Order: sequence, then C-alpha cells, then structure tokens
Amino acid sequence: MLSNTQTLSPNVTNNGSASLQKTLVLWQLVMIGLAYMQPMTVFDTFGIVSQDTGGHVPTAYIITLVAMMFTALSYGKMVRRYPSAGSAYTYTQKSIDPKVGFVVGWCTLLDYLFNPMINILLATIYLKSQFGDINIWYYVVPLAALMTYINYRGVEMVASFNSIIVFFQLLLMVIFVILVLKGLYFDGVGAATLVSSKPFVSPEMSISVVAAGSAILCFSFLGFDGLSSLSEEAKDAAKAVPKAIFLTTLIGGVIFIFITYFMQLFFEGYTFTNPEESQPEVLLYAGEQAMSGVQIGKFLASTFFQSIGLWLAIFAVFASGLAAHTGVSRMMYVMGRDGIFPKKAFGYINPKYKTPSINIVIVGIVSLSAGFFDLDFALHLVNFGALTAFFIVNVCVIVQCYFRDGQKDGFKNTMNYLILPFCGMLFIGYLWYNLEEMALKIGLVWGALGIIYLAIVTKGFRKYPKAFLDRQSNVD
Repeated sequence: MLSNTQTLSPNVTNNGSASLQKTLVLWQLVMIGLAYMQPMTVFDTFGIVSQDTGGHVPTAYIITLVAMMFTALSYGKMVRRYPSAGSAYTYTQKSIDPKVGFVVGWCTLLDYLFNPMINILLATIYLKSQFGDINIWYYVVPLAALMTYINYRGVEMVASFNSIIVFFQLLLMVIFVILVLKGLYFDGVGAATLVSSKPFVSPEMSISVVAAGSAILCFSFLGFDGLSSLSEEAKDAAKAVPKAIFLTTLIGGVIFIFITYFMQLFFEGYTFTNPEESQPEVLLYAGEQAMSGVQIGKFLASTFFQSIGLWLAIFAVFASGLAAHTGVSRMMYVMGRDGIFPKKAFGYINPKYKTPSINIVIVGIVSLSAGFFDLDFALHLVNFGALTAFFIVNVCVIVQCYFRDGQKDGFKNTMNYLILPFCGMLFIGYLWYNLEEMALKIGLVWGALGIIYLAIVTKGFRKYPKAFLDRQSNVD
C-alpha cells in the first residue's frame, strides 16, 4: 500500500500494467482549463443574463467568481492531499465515506459525461448558422469522431490543440474589445463613455435577480474542476495542479468581468432579437458599429467579422468538449480501477498511448446523443452535477483537513480549512438554490439511478471491492 508521499514509475502500476503518464506542466494545464471554460462563452450568455439582471452582467460574474474562487482553493487543497484522477469522487471516498464518494462521483458524471455532448450541440448550432439547416447528424458524427480520436492519441495532443484554440479565442476577444472601445469613445455607441459604475451597480438593481443570473453564469466556469482529473498526468501534481486550478479560475473570471463591463456599456439600450443565442448578434453588431461611416463594404466587413467569430466559436466549443472528454474518461478510469465499475473495461490503459482508451470511446458514443437533445435540456444535465461536486469538495476540506488531520491550531489553519471552504459551501449552496426546478429533478433521478446501480453491484450494499473501500490507499 502506498503512503501519500510515495509514487511509482509514471508508466506502471503496482501490478505492472500500463498507467497514465506524467507529461503535463503548469502552462499546459492552464491552457486545458481555459479551453474547457471556453472564454468566448461570454458572448453566448451575455444576451440572456443582461436581460435577466437588468444590465448588470459584470456584477453577476463577480459573484460567480467569488463563489468559484473559494471552491477552486478547496480543489487545490484536496489535490495536494489526494493527487488522483478521480477528482471529487476520490476526495469524498477518502475523506468522508466510500459509498458517499460513489454517489458524488455518479452525480459528477452527469456534468462530465454530458459536457462533451453539450459542446458538440453548440458547435452544430454555429455550423447551422453558416451552412443552413442540414441534417444534424452530418455535424454530430464527425465532431464526436474527431474528439474521440484526439483524446485517444494522448493528453499531449489535447494540450497542444487546446493551446492553439485558446490563443485565437483571446486574440479575437482583444480585437472585439478594440472595436467596442472605438464605438464607445469615438462613435458615441451605447453609453458613449468608457467609465461608468452602472454596469456594476445602479439604483434599480436587485441583488436577488443578479444572484439568479450568477447561477446561469456558473456554467461559464466549468472546467477548472476538471483539471483535478489530470492529477496523475501532471508533473509535480501536488504543486502544478492546484496552481493551474487557481490561475484558470482567476484568469477566466477577470476576462469575463473585463469584457462584459465594456459590452454592457456598448449594448446599453440595445434589445437582442434572440437573447438565448446572442453570440452571432453580438459579433455582427460590433462589426457594423466599427464600420460606421464607411460606405463601401460596410455590410461585407461586419458579416466577415461575425463569420470569423462564429468559426472560432465552433473550434472553441470543440476544444471545450475535448477537455471535458479528457476529464470524464479519467474519472471513469479511477472508478474502474477501484472496481466499482467493471475493471477490465473502465480500468484499462492503452499501453501505446497511455490513455483510458475504452472510456474515451464510450464517452465518444455518449456524445452522439447530441443528435437527440436540445440545448436547454442538456444544460440542465450538467449544472446539477457540477454544483454537487463543488459543494462536496468544500465539505471534504473541512472533514479531512480540519477534523481528520487535526489542522485546527492557529488562525491560518482555521481560515484555510474551515472558514474559506465554509464560505464556498454557502456560495455554492445559494447557486444550487437558484437552479431551475428541472435541473434539480434530473439530478435527483440520476442520483437515485446511481444508488440502484450501487445496490446491484454490491449485492445489496453487502460486498464491496477492496480498493473501493480502502481509504488509506493512494493512486496507483
């Protein structure tokens, strides 16, 4: 049995079989995290959240960022304690109880397993805007196949692909901000000013309404938690992964707040035709205003900017789905390695590519379900699982570090292992409270199915795999 400080060769397990390979460094982890978060999602959510919050999207992002930062710190603490690809499943299994850990892992799968499908669904929406209403399967099958292939070949390929896409996303967003600044300062668009407190606070602002908008925006931050599932493929995981989680959350949050501040001023008084799918309209309007006064080619230039943005959005959501695909296949691998899922299939590592290849194919097949769901229903699938994982990881820090490890002495320990994670619980609990009723119903049904599955494989909760019950064991 390994202690928390012992490690084996990155390529072999205790029984000599292949295992995940430690190749990722800090910047690669951050790129995967940002690709998962998909910075350009800010354009997708802006219309509906601006409408729902009465024009206070930056404030809604601040609330969400604060909530996510508490949780990001808790993920970092648990990664140091248990550097396992199992993420929230492993943390709960080791810190609280193996059976509770399974239920949390099962609920988290609702987020991780269907996230690639959601990103494929988003990509099909953008592709339809470019090519018209072609049969959805012409989009879904190639996207799912390519996502599966890249993941199958190894996490290094995933990191490289995502780094390129993140760079071009940020480049387009810089160009967008320049156009917005030109419109505000030189052309008198929207609020016609660069400095105003109105996007953050106004006399008519309702904090409860803004908080409800924050619950929608929590989807924008999904991804930092997925980095914990790469702990067994990161060099010096105990240091690199917590830093990557913190940086991904902070960088993403700052980008969201910064860009929506200027967007809120730019779109002041503007009414979106379709608030729930605002990205095409956002890009087209920015292009049109940037070309105001230019008589020749104004329409062509604005639509060209919109088209470039939409094509980049297609690649962005694909990169996000790719990162989600990577994460869920690793969590399934740990659950298979523990024997709670069939070990020969789910616990298998491809000896050539050092990837959980069978899991990757399974997730690819699940991704094909994008052909059957609409976006609204799909989002309900992931929000419950994500917030369940976020809440329980904060609980794990308190249970493991403050109580079981006895790190109670002094203000620093009390702050790190009790107060901060407790604040995280409160924030996430509030976001959970603001989830739509459908998300809660789906989550509860999914959780019940997990309990039924656990009862079947353990013969009525009487016979559990040894690796699953062993709280002291570390990663292979």
